[in-house]
Amino acid sequence: MLEGILIGLEAAFSVQNILMVVFGCLIGTFIGMLPGLGPMSIIAIMIPVAITLGDPAAALILLAGVYYGAIFGGSTSSILLNAPGVAGTVATSFDGYPMARKGQAGKALTIAAVSSFAGGTIGAILLMIFAPALSSVALLFHSAEYFALMVVGLSAIAAFAGTGQVGKALMMTLLGLILATVGEGALFSMPRFTMGMMDLQSGISFITLAMAMFALPEALFLVLNPARGASNAEGGSSKITNLRFSRAEGRAMLPVIGRQSIQGFFIGVLPGAGATIASFLGYAVERNLAKGEEQAEFGKGSIKGLAAPETANNAACTGSFVPLLTLGIPGSGTTAILLGALIALNVTPGPRLMTDTPEIFWAVIISMFIGNLVLLVLNLPLIPYIAKILSIPRNYLIPFILFFTLMGAYIGQNNATELLILVGFGVVATILRFADYPLAPLLIGFILGTMLEDNFARSMQLYQGLGFILERPMTLGLLVLALLLVLLPSFRARRARKRAEGVADGD
Repeated sequence: MLEGILIGLEAAFSVQNILMVVFGCLIGTFIGMLPGLGPMSIIAIMIPVAITLGDPAAALILLAGVYYGAIFGGSTSSILLNAPGVAGTVATSFDGYPMARKGQAGKALTIAAVSSFAGGTIGAILLMIFAPALSSVALLFHSAEYFALMVVGLSAIAAFAGTGQVGKALMMTLLGLILATVGEGALFSMPRFTMGMMDLQSGISFITLAMAMFALPEALFLVLNPARGASNAEGGSSKITNLRFSRAEGRAMLPVIGRQSIQGFFIGVLPGAGATIASFLGYAVERNLAKGEEQAEFGKGSIKGLAAPETANNAACTGSFVPLLTLGIPGSGTTAILLGALIALNVTPGPRLMTDTPEIFWAVIISMFIGNLVLLVLNLPLIPYIAKILSIPRNYLIPFILFFTLMGAYIGQNNATELLILVGFGVVATILRFADYPLAPLLIGFILGTMLEDNFARSMQLYQGLGFILERPMTLGLLVLALLLVLLPSFRARRARKRAEGVADGD
């Protein structure tokens, strides 16, 4: 391992590779800020550029920099405009945007930058130490375990509901699961619920739905409520202050960052899980661990609620390189494109990559440390200027949000029908927001629904029924965990009610 690290240091610190890290991080950050142009799109565009470099290590360093740069940058539009740039930063908007609304946009961006840096760096350390061992653990997860993991994600849905809103959250989750069934199913190639529209045969685009749930209603709210737009910057001032968080806030974030770096990394290791699930689970876990007033603050501008998903998604990005490099198994759509790039460069990822071409394996890992430092150095000085987006007058901000929302939906599928779907869902989402229904559970149900159905269908086929639940101990363990996550909020609520009754009797 020490020999490998030395080889990696020598390769990563060459002038060419340092330039590749900086170039990749810059492109990824700016692309991540634009809704609709996620890491998959830009990596696909960058592959020809990477191949022309000729050096596989430099090419992979460039593409990896674009990947975690895009996740890093995606938090900006989530925090400032409530328009998540990539799927992995949807959970960031739950508390990041309310902080920006309170005039703490600078602080929110600083917390996001520090959490992302910590998550990515700790993830890289864990990757360096555990990559060989974790490759065998990842192989233990089959369709049954992935189905159970999705159930765990859905069972944590109460974490996204406010007080007394669990019923509404469950309804929205079911709606998300229903929307996920549109298009071709896992068992049959026949289209479902498409109403005869060819454009719906491949299902509803995640980007379109995310824009419709968050960005479009925000623009409509700015139109309907002029006072909302008048308070974009602190006290209506165009000067952005309050970029730092206090020592007490830093101490509160430390355990969150520690927990979510480890949890996010291990979720990223599992092929098919990825940054999106890691960020949602990270948020849910921290909300369930919080007590009293801290828990009530989630969804209203909680520092922990912002730090958790930002740490988890960056750690998961690093973790997703474990199955890619050690097994040759892509853990997500983005790493599938990276796998294609490796094959195009005549590099065969798998168990022998570490021994046959250690300069590639270790150079990529060492470059992650450099990349995370580059992202922090690039982003922290730019925060006052990025945060000034919120000081744009309302009559300019509304067209700005609408333009990027419509562009993101159209570019995602190159299909004009997406614009009609966007507007339709956007109007429905606005009505639901007026009725005080949480929109995050709908999006989580939609994201996890497809994976839940695919893995459940495969498990049923392999085991010819529901026998896989009892035959696979890990599946049963995860389902028990899901049941505990469902019962825990009810138990807490009952205990709080009894305590309140006890205090009332004492009075």
